[in-house]
Amino acid sequence: CHPAPAAAVAVVAADVEEAAGPAVGGTLLTAAAVAAGQLSIGWCNDRADLARDVAAGRRDKPLVRGDVPPGVVGAGAGLALLAAVPLSLACGAAAGAAHLTGVAAGWAYDLGLKRTVLSWLPYAVAFGLLPAFVTLALPGAPWPARWVTAAAVLLGCGAHLANVLPDIADDRAAGVLGLPQRLGRRASAALAAGCLAAATAVLVLGPPGPPGAAGLAVLVTAGAAAVLAPAAPGRVPFLAALGIAGLDVALLLLRGASPTG
Repeated sequence: CHPAPAAAVAVVAADVEEAAGPAVGGTLLTAAAVAAGQLSIGWCNDRADLARDVAAGRRDKPLVRGDVPPGVVGAGAGLALLAAVPLSLACGAAAGAAHLTGVAAGWAYDLGLKRTVLSWLPYAVAFGLLPAFVTLALPGAPWPARWVTAAAVLLGCGAHLANVLPDIADDRAAGVLGLPQRLGRRASAALAAGCLAAATAVLVLGPPGPPGAAGLAVLVTAGAAAVLAPAAPGRVPFLAALGIAGLDVALLLLRGASPTG
């Protein structure tokens, strides 16, 4: 995860917690903890990938262009990680443990798991624990509803596959052989769309009560994109996956990270 997605994840966490009802101070603390953790992961990833990015000619990255010294990025990753620890634990011991486990999963991805068939696992862990971080910070430290966790895990797996789609050829050439690189572009696009459509289905059908016309319309849209996008040319599969992910995030915010109790 890079700094821009990190900010988005922090905003989602804050919005979900605000919907659950804590004070503004708690919401800001949660957002700050998530932002620090995600920034540490993103900067660690950029530093770890520097040699590969240089070889691939990734001029879109400041490190490759020489705008920022590698030591500064490495130090920034370490400082952000150090900041994430007290910020997370200030939300409560259980909530802090959940969040820091997710951050550790992100670092494990950056430092090696991205090159293995288990590349999806850190995303599943980190995304799956984010609703728990939010709800465990509430009074009584309740766990989120199971359907929320299931949707978050599916969203994480889909996000990993979609995020890698544009770079599969370069990754293979550099010897990065995570799950999507092993599957290939078309199979990865199909699996990404399937995971994200499944997350949509869980978010629409998981909560008690009828889903409503709007929810069913979103589900049909996500299902159609999941079926049609993988066979499309160019960047269409990647953009379609991002679109489904956006629908899933919107549904998560509308439904809220409902606690089990």
